[in-house]
Amino acid sequence: MQSNEETPNVWPYLLDLRFPSLHLSTAEVSRMKPPLVPLATLIGRELRNEKVEKPFVKFGQAALAKKGEDYFLVKSDCQRIPGNPATSFSVFAIFDGHNGISAAIFVKENLLGNILNAIPQRISREEWLQALPRALVAGFVKTDIEFQQRGETSGTTVTFVVIDGWTVTVASVGDSRCILDDTQGGVVSLLTVDHRLEENVEERERVTASGGEVGRLNVFGGNEVGPLRCWPGGLCLSRSIGDTDVGEFIVPIPHVKQVKLSNAGGRLIIASDGIWDALSSDMAAKSCRGLPADLAAKLVVKEALRSRGLKDDTTCLVVDIIPSDQPVLPPTPRKKQNALSSFLFGKISQNSTNKTTNKLSAVGVVEELFEEGSAMLAERLGKDFPMSANSGIFKCAVCQIDQPPAEGITANSGPFFSPASKPWEGPFLCNKCRKKKDAMEGKRPSRPTVAT
Repeated sequence: MQSNEETPNVWPYLLDLRFPSLHLSTAEVSRMKPPLVPLATLIGRELRNEKVEKPFVKFGQAALAKKGEDYFLVKSDCQRIPGNPATSFSVFAIFDGHNGISAAIFVKENLLGNILNAIPQRISREEWLQALPRALVAGFVKTDIEFQQRGETSGTTVTFVVIDGWTVTVASVGDSRCILDDTQGGVVSLLTVDHRLEENVEERERVTASGGEVGRLNVFGGNEVGPLRCWPGGLCLSRSIGDTDVGEFIVPIPHVKQVKLSNAGGRLIIASDGIWDALSSDMAAKSCRGLPADLAAKLVVKEALRSRGLKDDTTCLVVDIIPSDQPVLPPTPRKKQNALSSFLFGKISQNSTNKTTNKLSAVGVVEELFEEGSAMLAERLGKDFPMSANSGIFKCAVCQIDQPPAEGITANSGPFFSPASKPWEGPFLCNKCRKKKDAMEGKRPSRPTVAT
């Protein structure tokens, strides 16, 4: 068997086979579990190992329309440095609109540019990947601000995936979903968090604490029906882009997860809730194993239709990340991982917004690099935003517009500077983005109240 330093030791499997009655305590397993490998180390290994090359990315798409509010984005030819093919990366996204199509179309056309504008120029690939999670947050918030200025009331979920080599970064708001089918371990991992008020207790508490009301629809006679919704507006999601008529406590701040695959590759299934309302993550992955990406996407949609019928827009992207020396994705083993190897090779989500629905039971040999789901903008942007090249000029961390010192307000300060505040610490926000931040946290009305 060919060795590779990216491949974990298989001794836990041998231990389990030779000593089936051996039971280890959780503390013992925790001590044995290898620590997460820093991103810089992983990239350094790639550079030192000539056998590790950039993978092929092959994809397929399929959809059935019920309301015509689903949109998707496929850009497999992006470049970190324009004109340099060695800096290529791919983007795949699904936008599931509601209350109209305007938000989904606007976000499809503007989100990628806003994200890329939030990443510093002339930085290395390692720095680019490390800056990407924060840039995704800034891009989502900026796109939401720009769309709400149009005065339209539609909204959209977003699941946005960036693939750079073996590193996959996923940002999401709403209930579209991205799963990873690991080809080595046969383990299906959820890379997103569903922001549905019905299932997400932490999001319900956040919305009510920020000034929203959560309840079911009341019908004649006082009976409550349907899923939990946020009022005003009646939206059953706690995060989205758009939805101007609902309230700023429905935030556009995405859950972000970044992982690095082994050089055996893997399959991503990105789909709107028309798929996930009909199929579990395991069902979707197993239904299309062994097929090329284009046929796999069609089969997932067909399986969802067979299971539930066409009750909603149903859109699916299947993306295969394939070793460069193989024409197709290797077959996925059907053998399940044992409990010991799950502890040793998988990192259970520690800081996701919804720990109940987003646990990674096991991730095979996938390295988890980053995960954060907080809805607090200051926490997501960090504190290391420097001043612009022009001395004394601050740059807004969200809209990327230069601000004079008198107008650059730190996101970590209160409405007024107090002795405990540190106005010199970033990130800095312009007045417009600061108002957006305060509104999302329930500190001020998101828009003027209209008397009726």
